[in-house]
Amino acid sequence: RLLEVDRVTIYRFGADWSGEFVAESLAQGWTAVKEIVPAMSMTGYTYASNYLQEIQGGDFTNSKTLVIKDIYSTDYSIPYIALIELMEARAYMIVPIFQGEKLWGLLAAYQNIKPRDWQEDEVDLLMQIGTQLGVGLQQAELLEQTQRQKEEITQTLKELQHTQSQLIQSEKMAGLGQLVAGVAHEINNPISFIYGNITYVTEHAENLLKLLHLYQKQYPKTTGEIQKQVAALDLDFISDDFPKILTSMKIGADRISQLVLSLRSFSRLDETGMKAVDIHEGIDSTLLILQHRLQPETNSFAIEVVKQYGELPPVVCYAAQMNQVFMNILSNAIDALENSATSGKIIDNPKIWIRTEVIEENTILIWIADNGCGIPETMRSRIFEPFFTTKQPGHGTGLGLSISYQIIVEKHGGNIKCVSEAGKGCEFWIEIPMKRTVS
Repeated sequence: RLLEVDRVTIYRFGADWSGEFVAESLAQGWTAVKEIVPAMSMTGYTYASNYLQEIQGGDFTNSKTLVIKDIYSTDYSIPYIALIELMEARAYMIVPIFQGEKLWGLLAAYQNIKPRDWQEDEVDLLMQIGTQLGVGLQQAELLEQTQRQKEEITQTLKELQHTQSQLIQSEKMAGLGQLVAGVAHEINNPISFIYGNITYVTEHAENLLKLLHLYQKQYPKTTGEIQKQVAALDLDFISDDFPKILTSMKIGADRISQLVLSLRSFSRLDETGMKAVDIHEGIDSTLLILQHRLQPETNSFAIEVVKQYGELPPVVCYAAQMNQVFMNILSNAIDALENSATSGKIIDNPKIWIRTEVIEENTILIWIADNGCGIPETMRSRIFEPFFTTKQPGHGTGLGLSISYQIIVEKHGGNIKCVSEAGKGCEFWIEIPMKRTVS
């Protein structure tokens, strides 16, 4: 409208100096260049495009402008006449568009039907618009480059966080495994000695008590000194209580042996690869280690664990890493229940539910839920991000669930998701294949 022309086009060069029309402004009543181009694919357009490609932009690369008052009164426009005639133009002017120092394309204005004596200010205006287009294109390229660099930096940061969390997890698991295995070994030696000798101590105690009862039967009349000592020691109570003490010691030794077995099962340092294991055994060993946090001695309330185990076949997995997942999720559930209690919310019968089942031919589901404080929707989408935590500063590293996600999804090809609302508890759904081919 400003130049009062019939058509304005933008022609863009490719990397090989081929080109195409990428934009057009057209007065009413004229045919759009997109409709003209297919019709002249074998004529003027092809010739003009090839010509510009052969000369690689020609004088336009040197910032030259082309001003044609009448296509029929100059020889300079001969290479373009076929194209210009199909575009129904009689006069035109073309200015280069530079993106930095590179010729990006051409800006052209066309006067149809009749010749036109282009004025100097009109040529200057078109040149200014071409210059501004070039500046805009350069700014757009810089913006795109900046955006691309930003995305690359973001991706690199994620990869660094991912690598860092893996290193921390590996170091943490190695240290934890060594500690657990060492503690289990140190406990196992003395408890084996105690447990192995309780049987003999019980047998000897029974024999001594039998002999004592035989003496009492054969010699009912004793000296005053012996009667006085029997009364002082309360021999009848000792005879009744001593076997009970030995039984309690045996139960305690059994309990410690079970704990040692659970510690060994949890660490599984001897199992570096994938092996077929009993998932329920891993969950039970984790619960046994966390037992002190489930008892009322630690909390002001006891946490009930409801186990609904299905019939699961042995699952081929990294057992120690799966146990780490169970430890992270169950510890978070206990933290949520404790947080609910400290925040003043009274929970009737705080519970943790654990359910397992086969859901598909080669997939098992492990469902762990609690009736604690829950996770707000705004935070739930970020719980698997490295170093993100909903806990108070100093109470969490933000790595537990991130590591769990890596173990389930990346190591086992499974899936883990969280279903929760603030104040309505939390559920974790873990799906892993029973068998997976290791690449």
